[in-house]
Amino acid sequence: MEEPQEHNHNHNHNHNHQDPPKSSTAPLSPTCVKCGGPCSFPPPPTQSQWSEISPPPIYRPIRSPAINLPPNTNSQAIILAPVPQSQKVPTISLPHTFQSPSKKIQSPDDIRRFINSDSSKNFLGFVVALSESIRAHKISDSCHESTTLKNIVSVIESLVHWIEEIPPVQQSYRYGNISYRTWHNRLVENSENLMLQFLPDNLKSSTVEIVPYFTDSFGNSSRIDYGTGHETNFAAWLYCLARMGIIEEVDYQAVVSRVFVKYIELMRKLQSVYNLEPAGSHGVWGLDDYHFLPFIFGSSQLIDHKYMKPKSIHNEDILENFSNEYMYLSCILLIKKVKKGLFAEHSPLLDDISGVPNWKKVNSGLLKMYRAEVLEKVPIMQHFLFGSLIQWE
Repeated sequence: MEEPQEHNHNHNHNHNHQDPPKSSTAPLSPTCVKCGGPCSFPPPPTQSQWSEISPPPIYRPIRSPAINLPPNTNSQAIILAPVPQSQKVPTISLPHTFQSPSKKIQSPDDIRRFINSDSSKNFLGFVVALSESIRAHKISDSCHESTTLKNIVSVIESLVHWIEEIPPVQQSYRYGNISYRTWHNRLVENSENLMLQFLPDNLKSSTVEIVPYFTDSFGNSSRIDYGTGHETNFAAWLYCLARMGIIEEVDYQAVVSRVFVKYIELMRKLQSVYNLEPAGSHGVWGLDDYHFLPFIFGSSQLIDHKYMKPKSIHNEDILENFSNEYMYLSCILLIKKVKKGLFAEHSPLLDDISGVPNWKKVNSGLLKMYRAEVLEKVPIMQHFLFGSLIQWE
């Protein structure tokens, strides 16, 4: 077998090449394994050439010791922010002039103006109040169910039935089945009649204002996508009903356990049947591709639970047996079914949250995160609507 040409040795072992220049930090010249003389091959890397952060490739773990946060995160600001508090919804006095809502937010300055406004504080206070209403309650627990709420649930059930009447078409691309547009068009055409199923006579004129919130709660028909902005519009629609006195505080538990749970059921069906794209997803660094509020309400359900802790999401038996009663577990179970690979890799934020000692801390942290990651984000809130019920101040 021939010697490699770079090996500058003759049979008499005469070494004609010069020694490499010496320096105070350079290692000794490499020696030939056959004759012991110096050779021209570069020296092997020594430990000092690798930083402590990045050891030699042979020692590099498959997944780096996880600091499960994206670059430039504002997590510290979220941690230091005060926990949002529940607030009573200020109801309107009749007669009231309703108006068609419009978009107002276009810049970070607009976001700051909104966040500092009473409209923002009252809306977020409503979300917190809904969260508190379901605290330590299972979905199936009995609660006050008004005729109005039962009618609202039947409206959402109608939207579920429409999916069965409008099957997805065969198409070559995976995401965004165009049959969703047919479903959404039917929603827009019938939305006013759907509202009239539960609006009292003295509030029928409110359709001009509440219909746009409602039709924007189920995704975007041109992009065929859905995200936390649409989910926030559904919460805003509920808030408008509360401002009109249609929803009262005594209804809040049923708003979450009956109305919102039915809404999530509808959205999951829309996502799976029509393959809706996630709108503005943070990818691996987000909480979830589509939702945020069920994590808030679901964590509230589990506060002070005797057996289930945040780390219980890693117990498959718990997920299978209790996901029908607890929204948080339902969300985790769905994620584990639709995403492949290790949970810590495709959902690092949720994996980190599972290490929090109790559900109360999880709930308060998620409320702060909802304000920072949804209500303070221009790409999401640029689509938010303002009228007479949620005013632009």
